[in-house]
Amino acid sequence: MKNYVEKLFTLVLIRDKTRVLLGYKKRGFGQGRWNGFGGKVEAGETAQEAAARELGEECRLMTAPDNLAKVGELEFTFEESDTLMDVKIFTTNTYTGIPTETDEMRPEWFPLENIPYSHMWPDDELWYPIFLRGNKFKGAFHFKGHDIILSQSLSEVEAFTN
Repeated sequence: MKNYVEKLFTLVLIRDKTRVLLGYKKRGFGQGRWNGFGGKVEAGETAQEAAARELGEECRLMTAPDNLAKVGELEFTFEESDTLMDVKIFTTNTYTGIPTETDEMRPEWFPLENIPYSHMWPDDELWYPIFLRGNKFKGAFHFKGHDIILSQSLSEVEAFTN
């Protein structure tokens, strides 16, 4: 088995009763895909602090870290990389500001019945419905390139241990 270097990342999902806010990634990892908002956890930050910071940087929505509720934990590995991406996924309905395009992301609201899965990461279609039902989840995905899932595990959970 390959030895991976674990790196901590965050993802923030925003939704209301009839729609979700996604960002079109304009540069960097995931470029050309719709996704939530997030990124690397910096030294000295908690995952919630990083998630709040990234939300502000990527679409100009501001929220306090305490307003973010953890809804998911996903691990991603790639055949071509020795990095294990440990992604903590949060959601909130408490924020200020208007979603605004930045150098990195172009935010857009999508109706729940028209989520652009064909232009998102392939795993999103598997776990996003769990999130939309209001449930929590945990999983792992191993990719070849960025489009082929070689192996996966995904389950709903009642709560997180950490």
